[in-house]
Amino acid sequence: MVATTDVLVEGRHFRRDWSPPYDIGRKAAAQNLADVVAMGARPTALLVGLGVPPDTDVAWVEALCDGMRDESAQVEASIAGGDIVRAETVLLAVTAMGALDGPPLTRAGARPGDVVAVCGRLGHAQAGVELLERGLREPAALVGAHRRPRPPYAAALRARELGATAMLDVSDGLVQDLGHIAEASGVRIELVGDAVPGPPVPDARRLALTGGEDHAFAATFPQEAALPAEWQVIGRAVAGPAGVTVDGRPYGAGGWDHFH
Repeated sequence: MVATTDVLVEGRHFRRDWSPPYDIGRKAAAQNLADVVAMGARPTALLVGLGVPPDTDVAWVEALCDGMRDESAQVEASIAGGDIVRAETVLLAVTAMGALDGPPLTRAGARPGDVVAVCGRLGHAQAGVELLERGLREPAALVGAHRRPRPPYAAALRARELGATAMLDVSDGLVQDLGHIAEASGVRIELVGDAVPGPPVPDARRLALTGGEDHAFAATFPQEAALPAEWQVIGRAVAGPAGVTVDGRPYGAGGWDHFH
């Protein structure tokens, strides 16, 4: 089995004036379920620790739980239990568990010669955040991407069958997260900037390379792997000092920093 945990803090990971409780619940479940799937495991259950102010409306909590339930149902997982406490702000601590049918897909399996591919949206959630920070609510699709990520669970669950050698979900930014695979595997990952899919906005490349919270999946596959359309090849792994380059150069800016 595998297990993972994430903490969401009001004002840091979500805002109640930006997102309804149902969407917050979907997001809290999604980011944990995506971590399980990224290890090549089938999600089975969530444990939820919830802290809320004492004046919180019960209907708000019920909608939050509905969101977690519906997101979990997409991968046939369920909420198995948890705890609730009084807190100054809303805090969610979610632990997800999953079952393995074979060896886990870790970050350490990439090999020189592998291709690097992604499935899912990149940069959309960050584009939505930047719109909300400017007081905008349109385009609705981008704002919605921040409120409720849509990890492509089914495509990622097939990655092992396609020969994936390493995989993770993109939560902190594509370049930053691929750096974890590069470091763990001892390879250099070379990305082709124009091949990286981004949102339909002028600053698409920056958002696609550095925006987090879409929970797309990035994986490495043998060069000869026959990848279906939902997996888009964006680069390759080569021998050399561990790290990530974009069009032959380091791309150092951006990515999520938990303490800034």
